[in-house]
Amino acid sequence: MEIKLAKRVGTLTPSATLAITAKAKEMKAEGFDVIGLGAGEPDFNTPENILKAAAQSMQEGYTKYTPAGGLPALKKVIAEKLKRDQNLEYKANEIIVTNGAKHSLYTLFQVFLDEGDEVIIPIPYWVSYPEQVKLAGGKPVYIETREEHAFKITAEQLEQAISEKTKALILNSPSNPTGMVYTHEELEALGQVCLKHDILIISDEIYEKLLYGGNQHVSIAGMSQELKQQTIIINGVSKSHSMTGWRIGYAAGDSRIIRAMTDLASHSTSNPTTTSQYAAIAAYSGSQDSVETMRKAFEERLDIIYRKLTAIPGISCLKPQGAFYLFPNVKEAALSTGSSDVDQFVQRLLEEALVAVVPGSGFGSPDNIRLSYATSLDLLEAAIDRIAGFIDKNKQ
Repeated sequence: MEIKLAKRVGTLTPSATLAITAKAKEMKAEGFDVIGLGAGEPDFNTPENILKAAAQSMQEGYTKYTPAGGLPALKKVIAEKLKRDQNLEYKANEIIVTNGAKHSLYTLFQVFLDEGDEVIIPIPYWVSYPEQVKLAGGKPVYIETREEHAFKITAEQLEQAISEKTKALILNSPSNPTGMVYTHEELEALGQVCLKHDILIISDEIYEKLLYGGNQHVSIAGMSQELKQQTIIINGVSKSHSMTGWRIGYAAGDSRIIRAMTDLASHSTSNPTTTSQYAAIAAYSGSQDSVETMRKAFEERLDIIYRKLTAIPGISCLKPQGAFYLFPNVKEAALSTGSSDVDQFVQRLLEEALVAVVPGSGFGSPDNIRLSYATSLDLLEAAIDRIAGFIDKNKQ
């Protein structure tokens, strides 16, 4: 019997970040001294108060099913967090808890998109946006940004990209992979275009707590009541509280969309992991000191390695304002080593210099690479030294 897979999976591109991380781990297991800068997760352990809350919930017997859309107690603290941080008010029926923010996005696209619906995605983009849109039958429509414009789209570009099939716009601020942050004025201008054309705004705010240089997070949902009604916020505890493996995210927005997402979740995942939900309650309701401690550490690392990286000939980079990634343009450096393109340069860095970075082609920007500085400063400095040494050794 010949097994035929569904056509929809034939369009998928494997995650560039997971692929490079898997290859680096494989080489490490073989004894190679690989420094991995590919994974998008903090190197801090989950804070102690969260670990204790999770353990206590299990000891007290909270190990059974929960409502498909999440524990009412968790929805309550998420609503309190949104009120506290952004002065936004949401009711329980306007919030769904999911198995990570990625699952929130996936479920949203499944309930919101019909075949041929268009979703506008700025380039560079997080690798899973286009793939999830395609899985839901939608069509990604890309807007290419420029480094001189801080990798951010303008209202004029958005207006030009809209067609009669446009259903939504994805905004990610702070951005993965660039670390850039949209200002109040920029968001307001984009919001007016979305209101004019009745386009849903999908606001991915997963890195909102990781901001540097005095930059402030602004949610487009907080601009006006009209924009709040037009926006679905996507967020979670993975990055802010170093809980990537716990898999708790959420979406907040229009109750009809949230209801549909909840119904779909009831037939696909039953509920988010119970223990993780109790951990997330502690994350949002407890002390936030650990969040600030981690943010400060990332900012310190950024300041040091940014200077080292941009001192390498052939590499240029905007200094990130948030998240924990550098997204340098390395085309000149790559070609100077005899590499045919940046993808080959990345492969050679891993094999010859034992440094794992993610090629920018996975984010729609083939001249760039993404480096995560969510690892120790010693390893970061060693990795930058290896990159510089590799370029110098192979310069033609």
